Amino acid sequence: MSQTFRYPEILEIARRDGKVTVDGLARHFGVTLQTIRRDLSELADAGRLERVHGGAVLPSGTTNIGYEERRALNAEEKVAIARTCAASIPDGVSLFMGIGTSAEAVAQALLDHRELLVVTNNMNVANILVANPHCEIVVTGGQLRRSDGGLVGNMAVATIAQFKFDLAVISCSALDRDGDILDFDIQEVSVSQTILRHARRSFLVADHSKFSRSAPARVDSLAAIDTLFTDRPLPAPLARKCEVWGTRITQAQ
Repeated sequence: MSQTFRYPEILEIARRDGKVTVDGLARHFGVTLQTIRRDLSELADAGRLERVHGGAVLPSGTTNIGYEERRALNAEEKVAIARTCAASIPDGVSLFMGIGTSAEAVAQALLDHRELLVVTNNMNVANILVANPHCEIVVTGGQLRRSDGGLVGNMAVATIAQFKFDLAVISCSALDRDGDILDFDIQEVSVSQTILRHARRSFLVADHSKFSRSAPARVDSLAAIDTLFTDRPLPAPLARKCEVWGTRITQAQ
């Protein structure tokens, strides 16, 4: 297999797993470590990947990947995370559900819940929950972001500020090694910050690919989150910080 044919698959593995390793790619393609190192260096020179010790990660940037690509990324892991999160949400609560494919997976896992009041700025979440006759749905106003069905801006913030939720479920674009929750859209950040201020408890759903990504806008710290639902262990330094903050880590199976 020539490098021309390896590159797209290397990038696809990086999008799926959040990173690639030299050893793993060498085994996958049946080539030498030196060959993979050269491939990764050339992809890094082209701005497609960033080299790290032992491999490469998706490059830091200011623009998120496409919505359909995000929906397909780690889809099975998102379902497992969503089911674990939904199992921690009791019937009969008021719940805010934010933007993102992980939040949409949680909505799908709530179709058998009863007596829920769900407020959302995610049109996709609202459409999913229509199938649950025991769920009252309130959709915020705001500017419609066509790329993912999200409602953002001052009107969304003003609607959210009228509530005090029992629970909030949010997702993110990236988790910094210091525990900062990051996103790409400044308008979405202000919405997420308002959500956290108006929720008695907050859940963050994030698959492992978020641990190796970056985004420019800070939402808050994991210190502000009651429970992080994810699919793999956090890096040890961050796990220790969460223990100090009292942020519970729940790993889906």
